[in-house]
Formats: sequence, C-alpha cells, structure tokens
Amino acid sequence: MFLSVFDMFKVGIGPSSSHTMGPMVAAARFLDRLRAAPFAAHGLRASLHGSLAFTGVGHATDRATVLGLAGFVPDTYDAEKAEAALIAIRDDKQVCPEGLPPLAFDPKTDLTFDFGPNLPGHANGMILMATDAQGDVIAQETYYSIGGGFVMTEAELEAGKDTDEGAPVPFPFKTAAEMLEMAKTSGKSIAEMKRANEVSRGCADSLENGVARIWQVMNDCIERGLTNNGILPGGLKVRRRAKDIHDQLMAERGMNLTAPHTINDWMSVYAMAVNEENAAGGQVVTAPTNGAAGVVPATIRYWLDHVPGATPRQIPDFLLTAAAIGGLVKFNASISGAEAGCQAEVGSASAMAAAGLCAVMGGSAEQIENAAEIALEHHLGMTCDPVKGLVQVPCIERNGLGAIKAVSAASLALRGDGQHLVPLDACIETMRQTGADMSEKYKETSLGGLAVNIPNC
Repeated sequence: MFLSVFDMFKVGIGPSSSHTMGPMVAAARFLDRLRAAPFAAHGLRASLHGSLAFTGVGHATDRATVLGLAGFVPDTYDAEKAEAALIAIRDDKQVCPEGLPPLAFDPKTDLTFDFGPNLPGHANGMILMATDAQGDVIAQETYYSIGGGFVMTEAELEAGKDTDEGAPVPFPFKTAAEMLEMAKTSGKSIAEMKRANEVSRGCADSLENGVARIWQVMNDCIERGLTNNGILPGGLKVRRRAKDIHDQLMAERGMNLTAPHTINDWMSVYAMAVNEENAAGGQVVTAPTNGAAGVVPATIRYWLDHVPGATPRQIPDFLLTAAAIGGLVKFNASISGAEAGCQAEVGSASAMAAAGLCAVMGGSAEQIENAAEIALEHHLGMTCDPVKGLVQVPCIERNGLGAIKAVSAASLALRGDGQHLVPLDACIETMRQTGADMSEKYKETSLGGLAVNIPNC
C-alpha cells in the first residue's frame, strides 16, 4: 500500500476537501474525458447526492462544481478569476473550459440537489453528464468524493480501496503492526521508511521541494488567520477570533503571572487561524481534510515556537511521519466525515499530529504508534454535525482541541516505552466500526446534533 505525502497533504481551497475540492477535481476529470471523446458535447448537467446535497450550499459544493466544469482546479485556484467566471456563467449560461468548445450550462437548471437516498458507493456522490444539442445525455459518470480531496469513479470504488498500480515500494506497510515490524527489521525510523517509499516513486529533490511548499502554505495560512478579522461568510455571523486571541497572548508574553495552561491557548489559536481561513474559502492544506486542516500546522507551530531545541530542519520528518499514520487510517478506515463522522477528520488529524510531534521529539517507532493511538482513541465516536452545513461551528474550535490532544498524546507516549494495551490497528478498526454504526444524522448531513439544536439556524 502506498499513499504519498502529497496525497495526504494537498494544497487547495476552503471550506471543505470533500465538498469543495472533491467536486472540483471530479469535474476536471470529467472534462478530461470529454476532451478525449470522439464526439463533441453541447451541454453539461450535474446532480449532487447524499451529504453533497444536504450540506452542499454551506460547503460551497454548488459553486465548486460550477467552477470545476469551467476548468478551475484546487491547486491553481485564483479567487479573482473565479468570481469573474461565475458572473460570466450566470449571464451567458455556458462554461468555457480550455480545450473544449463553449458548453451550455445554466447553474439554476443544470445543477440539481437530490435529497433522496445516497448513491450506493459513498455518502458524497455526484453524477456528471454531457448532452447533445437536443439535450439527450451522451456521456455520464458517477464520482464519489471520499474525503481529503480524493475522488473515485464508481468503477474505481467497486475495484477496491487499494488502487495503487505503481511500482513496488521498499516498505509497503498496510497496518501499524507491519510498519513497526519493518522499522524493527530495517533499523529505520518511520520517517526514513516513508522517505524511501516516496523517493522510489519520484526523486529526492522533488520530495524536498514539495514538502517545503506544504509547510510554507500551512504557515502562510496561520499568519493570514492571525491578522485577519471580521465576520465569516455563510449567514451564521460567526466572528473571527484568532487575531484578537493572538493579540492578547502577545501582550501577555513575559508576564510572570501568566497561567501555565495558557499554552493551550497558543495551540488553539494557531489551529483556529487556519480554520477561520478555511471557512472563508482561503488557501489551505488538507491535513488530511480541510475540516481538520488546522491540527497538524498548529502542532508544528507550537513545537517550533514553544519547545526548546525545535528546528525547521525536522519539519519533513514530522510531515512524513504524519502522512504514514494518515495513510493507515485512510486505507483501513476513513478520513471522511460523511462516512464516519468527525472522528475520521479531526480524530485522524490529531493522530497524525501526535505521531509527527513524537517523532521530532525523539520518539521511537513504538512510541510514535502509541502517540497516534492515544490521540485517535480519544476522538472515537465524535460526530460531524456542522451548524447550517458550514465548516464553522463546531469545526473551528474543534481543531484547537484536536491540537491540544495531539500534544498531550505525544507527551504521554514519550513518558513511556511504547508498550501499551490498545494497538493503533485496533483503534483504527474501532473507528471504522463506530462510523459504520453511526446514524446518518451525525455524518455531515446537518440533520442532527448541534445542527438542529442551535436556534435560529
């Protein structure tokens, strides 16, 4: 099994990797299919199903689908050009993707929200269609946005989770137990094994430059979030708080009477800065999703800014270790809130961050596995019930608490010798089973929990 660090950490846009980035990626794939087709399409249609329908407006799924069909993709997204394109599409009732003729598309009639039963493959389903001049469908594909910006066609999903068809990698671990055994046999750290796998599929320079960009985008997102204020879009009138909290913390620095627990506020404010930017539709890095994008960068910033001896030179080891853990969770369970609740998003992110922090603080492979297990275990059962379908309440604060749990989990693991009762594999399987048993009301549909108990929403 191989999932690249660049699969787990993707540069994209808010507010949701599964509901915003995924549909945009699916639309790009459908356009590629049309470019290679022997026929010429005249128009396009799209239908959104399951969670993409129920919380689609709050997650900007409709907007992302329209822009995707117009040729926009997450990693090169230009907000100014996107706004201009949306106005033109609304007025002209057509999209003009590169490499194809103008295609008829009226967002009011050609984009539908289907609130019926989910499509069979996943809670995040969408159908994209191409039509001829008479309006008859001449090409159609079903796509599933399975979390973290990953997109699969119906056929790909039916073929199984492990669709990796590349060359074998040196350390193809599919479970934490295999990972630990390979680390013991090889004498390598988890980061070293992950690095060897990455280099076997590419080159060392590309890996170094790519990881550096991931952290740069993460850190830039934190900085924007710490300086921006105002009201977040969407109608809940949620006020950005990261800047005010950060200003208070900076003013308190050096005061002898500062309470020790104030360090929790630093962890939280870094995470909240990221998720406020995400909620505003800014550029973020999926880690492993947009809804959980603040946990990993907040933990790294906490380590860099507050832990003696921390050095940016170790950031690649942090991210590679975190990606290894995230890959195990995705392969054996889920990172999708629509599939398994927020335990699959913030829980997975906290496990990844705990593992990364433990690694750069000198933890053994066994201690790293223990740190990931502690963090994930204490998110089990967490629901995904965003108020008004927006990635704001409870999502923004939840990332702060996820970072705090990650740091606590790493610290506890480092106090031990790596031996513990519950293996990470058992915890991941428990998360999968819990997600399968969880009511659909609590899996990113906004049909239960906080989403229905907050008045005037």
